[in-house]
Amino acid sequence: MITGIEHVAIASHHPHDLAAWYVDTLGLTVSSRSETSQMLRTPNGICLEVIQAEGNSLSAPQLRDQGLRHIALVVDDLAATYALFKSRNVRFLSEPFLAGGNSVVFFTDPEGNFLHLIQRPVPLT
Repeated sequence: MITGIEHVAIASHHPHDLAAWYVDTLGLTVSSRSETSQMLRTPNGICLEVIQAEGNSLSAPQLRDQGLRHIALVVDDLAATYALFKSRNVRFLSEPFLAGGNSVVFFTDPEGNFLHLIQRPVPLT
């Protein structure tokens, strides 16, 4: 039986550069590394693995295309985190907005992978 999600992986032709962006810009920490990958950890223990891509790059997906589309990052102060990331030149797709009572804003990493910040009045359980 499934007990949780351990990690999500992003394939990159430059995994160490992309992992460094997640560490330097978003504040994730490196929990392990090899020649071809790095495992990054969020403060709540969820991992993001950045692995060496093989093959050709695909065309840039759009936010609502079929397949996995974004990684949601929980924050306790969206306005402050948005301002901090904006000062670090994060490319946001819009200004923060309310969706279903939650404060959210979408952005991309340097390789065009979609992420978003979310602040919920009541955390998911």
